[in-house]
Amino acid sequence: MDGGNQTWVSEFILFGLSQSHGFQVLLFVMFLILYLFIVSGNIIIIVLITTDHHLHSPMYFLLANLSFVDMWLSSVTTPKMVSDFLRESKTISFTGCMSQVFFAHCIAAGEMVLLVVMAYDRYVAICKPLHYFTIMNLRRCSGLVLVSWTTGFIHAMSHLVVIVELPFCGPKEIDSFFCDMPLVIKLACMDSHDLDILMNADCGVVAVTCFTLLLISYTYILITVHQSSKSGASKALSTCSAHITVVMIFFVPCIFIYVWPLNIIWLDKFLAVFYSVFTPLLNPAIYTLRNKEMKNAMIRFISNYLGPKENS
Repeated sequence: MDGGNQTWVSEFILFGLSQSHGFQVLLFVMFLILYLFIVSGNIIIIVLITTDHHLHSPMYFLLANLSFVDMWLSSVTTPKMVSDFLRESKTISFTGCMSQVFFAHCIAAGEMVLLVVMAYDRYVAICKPLHYFTIMNLRRCSGLVLVSWTTGFIHAMSHLVVIVELPFCGPKEIDSFFCDMPLVIKLACMDSHDLDILMNADCGVVAVTCFTLLLISYTYILITVHQSSKSGASKALSTCSAHITVVMIFFVPCIFIYVWPLNIIWLDKFLAVFYSVFTPLLNPAIYTLRNKEMKNAMIRFISNYLGPKENS
């Protein structure tokens, strides 16, 4: 075939997490249960925030959007990974592979910006409480969420337009459970070293910028909280500590995969599983188990929607 940009490979082979059949069955059960928890947990948060008027505030509006993003972040890779545990041949089409690359980066970058927006929301609530509802009105919140999705789309497209034009003529084996961008680039029939650096730099612009903004925001918030009264500081510190926990468990794996890669296969797989499966699972737990208002909303929801049925 001629053409420097001609794609010769129509599908890729995924090695997955393990080659042991017995261990794959165990992983199938475990990750299926985890995925069901992820979907159900994030849907519960979205339903509670949507139906309970006590939670109709900017912070919970952003939290509902975070749950929506988390649910789809996991859905990009987990269903394919779970189904592959029961398959002898773990293949993915070229189109499916490029779709995973696009949506994984679109949603992940969007979540990074959304976490910055949530930090800004906490900054306004703690540092400018009297102007909170004026500054964080519904129009501004919706605009900031739109900015996060737009940033994610632009970031993902900047990768996709480059990767789809690469010549793939073999090999076609990917030592992972999904089409991870650095691994796909290495399969191109060309010297991909410079391109790999460029893609890492692109990821670094988004990840490091957002992470730096988050560190600055929460440092300023914690200083303000420390100087304020103990009664108000306790609740603010509890909320911010939950946000900081989410930030760390999401950003650290992404930075070590895409910005500062260690090139250790088993560690890359672990980090990829962590941010695509465990982060969306931990977020609902962190934001609900440590949040009194969410607990009360759950009690009200059970009494209003399930209570009458049980009594009848």
